[in-house]
This record gives sequence, C-alpha cells and structure tokens, in this order.
Amino acid sequence: MSVSQGLDQHLSHELLATFAEPANNASLRGILRGLEKESLRVKPEGTLAQTDHPQALGSALTHPHITTDYSEALLEFITEPFTDVEHLLEQLDNIHRFTYQQLDSNRERLWPASMPCTLGSDAEIPVARYGTSNSGKMKTVYRVGLGHRYGRSMQTIAGIHYNFSLPDDFWRALQTQSGNQQSLQDFKTERYFGLIRNFRRNFWLLIYLFGASPAVCSCFVKNRAHKLQPFPAAEKTMYLPYATSLRMGDLGYQSDAQKTLVVNYNNLSDYLKTLCGAITHSHPAYEQIGVKDSAGNYQQLNSSLLQIENEFYSSIRPKRTTERGETALQALRLRGVEYVEVRCVDLNPYEPLGITIEQMEVMDAFLLYCLLSDSPATDEREFYQGQENQKRIVNSGRDPALELLRGDNSVPMRIWAQEILQGSTACAELLDQAKGGDAYRQSLTLQFAKLENPELTPSARVLRDMTSAQQSFYAHTLALAEQHRAYFATRPLAEKDYTEFAQMSAQSLQTQTELETKQQMNFDTYLESYYAQYRGCTGCGS
Repeated sequence: MSVSQGLDQHLSHELLATFAEPANNASLRGILRGLEKESLRVKPEGTLAQTDHPQALGSALTHPHITTDYSEALLEFITEPFTDVEHLLEQLDNIHRFTYQQLDSNRERLWPASMPCTLGSDAEIPVARYGTSNSGKMKTVYRVGLGHRYGRSMQTIAGIHYNFSLPDDFWRALQTQSGNQQSLQDFKTERYFGLIRNFRRNFWLLIYLFGASPAVCSCFVKNRAHKLQPFPAAEKTMYLPYATSLRMGDLGYQSDAQKTLVVNYNNLSDYLKTLCGAITHSHPAYEQIGVKDSAGNYQQLNSSLLQIENEFYSSIRPKRTTERGETALQALRLRGVEYVEVRCVDLNPYEPLGITIEQMEVMDAFLLYCLLSDSPATDEREFYQGQENQKRIVNSGRDPALELLRGDNSVPMRIWAQEILQGSTACAELLDQAKGGDAYRQSLTLQFAKLENPELTPSARVLRDMTSAQQSFYAHTLALAEQHRAYFATRPLAEKDYTEFAQMSAQSLQTQTELETKQQMNFDTYLESYYAQYRGCTGCGS
C-alpha cells in the first residue's frame, strides 16, 4: 500500500499531485533552512562560566554568526540560510570548531543539554551585555527586564531554532493551483499563517520525537513550585518518568502572566493587533517593578505584558528580516512573512552540533505537511487545547495511555501521531523526488518506530543512560560535554578558515566601536522612537 492511502483526509491529494509534477517538484530544491543554536559556556567542573563573552569571538552585537542570548554565558550560533542541509551543518560545524579553539584558553566547554548546568543564585547568572550603543543598551535592558520578571535561571535554558522558507517558484505554482489572485507576497503571508496554525495543532509530535530534557538539576527548581520527582538512581536530580521536554513546560520559557494572552494566528492583521496590544498596554505586576529604579537605571524596557514581541514564547514565529532599528512586527507589517522560525526543539545532547540531518529532514516534511493541509481558522478554545496538549506531551509524552484533546474528543496520542507521520511521509516522498534518493522517507520511518517503542526517543535514552550509570543529570551531561570538547579538539579549523573567522571577529568589534562612537540620540529618545513603530500595527492605538 502506498503511503498516500489512508492519509489524513485534510491533506490535499490534488496538491500532492501538483508538486509531484517534475517542473513544480523541482521548486522544492529551493527550500532554505537556517539554524540558531544556543549553548551555555561552562567551567570544567560544570558550573556556569562567569567570564565575559570572549573577545576573540568578536562582538555579540554585530557578529553575523556568533552572539549571545539571554545570559552572557549563553552563546548563540547563527548559520546563513542554505538550500543544502549538508552545507548548513558544515557551517555550523566550522562555527563550533572556531569557538572551541577560543574557549581552550579558559578551559571552558559548551553544555550540550537544553536544561542548564549547576547554577548558583540569580546574582551569579550574568546578563548578556552588548556595549554602550543605543541598540546594545536596549538588548541588555530587555534581558535585565526578563530577569526581574521571570528570574535569571530561565536565561540559562538553551534550544535550537529552525528557520524554514520556500522559494517563489513554489509559491507561484501553489498560487496557480489555488486560483488565487492576490499579490504573491500577500498569498505567501496568508499561506505561511496557515502553516503556522497547523504547526500549532501538531507540534506536540516534534516534542515527543525530539524532546531530550526529561530531567533537571535540583538546583534549577530550588524555591520554585513544581511537580517533579527525585530521580531514584542518583541524587541532586529531579525528573518525571514519562517526561519528554521540561524545557517546553512550566519550568521553561513559560509565563503565568502570558497565559491570558490569546494570540490570533488567523491572519497577519490580527496577529499584529494582538501582539502590539500586549506591548503597548501596561501590566499591573510589571508596573510594580518600575521601568527605572530610584537612581534612574532601567529595570525593564516598559511595564507592558511584553517588552518586545520576542518575549512572547511561541513554538513558532512568522519572521521577516529586519532593518537596523526596525521592530520585528514593523518588518512583518511592511513586507509580509518571509520565513517561519521553529522554536520547540531541544538540543540533542548526544550530538556535538546539537542536531542531526535526520531531525531536519523530519522537520522539512512535517512543515510541508502543515502547509499543504487544510488549515481552518482557530478560536480561543483551540488555542487553549493546544496549550493543554503541549503540557501533556511535556510531562507524560511517553505514557502509552496518553490521550490528547482534539475538538470535542480525546484521542490516543499514538493514533493522532501516526496520522501526522503518514501525511509527513507523503511530503517526504515529494522531497526525495526533488533531491533524489530516499533519505527523507528513511528518516520518517525511524519516527514511526519511536511511536511503537517510546524507549527509542531521546528523552528515554537520557533517563536510561543516567539510570544504568547511576549518574545525576549534572554528571551525565558533563560527561557528554567533555566528549564533545575532545571531539572538536581533534578537529581544529584549517588555517584559511580560521583566518576568515578571526577577521570576521575583528570586523565585528570594529563595527561595534563605530556604532558607539558616532553621534547618538539620548537613549530615552531612542526608545521612544523605537516604540513609535508599534503604533503602525493594524488596529493598535497610540
């Protein structure tokens, strides 16, 4: 029986046939993918590095490939977009190799897990610093604000973001097949939002397949409400027996305040209106923090529910490349959606790069399935059902009896998951046709096996390895960090590539210096000008 038989009825057979035609199928070779991969710098004993961002890595503000995220110790590696997955991973590998050569002087390592190393108090978690330019100050103040709102331990959680876009040839073929008369960009924006709605219905499956954070150091939950259990095989570790990705649960990038924020993904206008409203209307709990302290130092960018749109912790975002000083929402308003950013994937702690080709092939097929399937508008009930399904998968994803909410019914997770994987496999066939070979179908086949046997999931492997070695989460992850450090130590960059990265770092430092020395407006005025852009959002008031 072919994969297309027995498919989810909402996946269009007409669209599958359209993109099986050779001319249209060739457009799938133009899919662009990029990665943003975060990793904590840690000391040899597995505690958080207290050192500044290494100068040899360049400016965290202006370097195109190496920056920091929330904490000064949280490195972020950014690749260019590539049509070829192998070339993408090659660039990510080179960034790692250059970075490890700079970390050697401090004997630091990169922590390979999404949940952090041993942590001290909030005061011992340094906030990322970006210099004295207005854009640099704004990035730092935003992170100071996050620390006041959620605590700094949240700023040590790492993940990997997958950026995905389809070429114009694909969109023209889809628009022709659909009989759509909009401008090409408006059509792309509308259909990307359709992809996003389906992604939010189904992304719990990615958490099950790739979640790798079922346990945390006890220090991470100290003085925090939680439902975790002591890990029986080792001390100083908390876990849940069927957990998949605690990073994506209440202990990760979640916010009680944001639980009242129902973001509308039915169209760009409503999306902008919802987020702009959250950025421009004050929130009582954050008013109590204050924007500035008594000495005039900024404690947060504003007292709204969101300081900026990035504070909304979504599993996927519509994105458009921004100009310097431009807000992400303004870029979307003016130029529409350019790509989507998938944000729900844990670091794979067993992989030196944190991700595998197999994972990316599965995500390509999954995203294409979300795009080619019918995507009705969502309402508030479905929004909250999605949040509940995420919670169930995070805490109990490997429970064989787990059921999820789907409309008026509860359905066995594995039945729904098989349906999604069947649809994704039909899309994998299209991708294999475009690329040649059967790598995509092979990668999807491995995911069916994880449904039959939850022990094959990364989260199960982490717990199994910790149990067999009687290791805490900390000891297990530190051993993997040392393995990765040794792996890169044997593979220094060729002199030509090393020189290229060194020049990039030097240029980024020079660019930051130029930003800081040129005439600048007052920072208060800069923020006023920045936030004025949100008044342009459709439906937003002043």
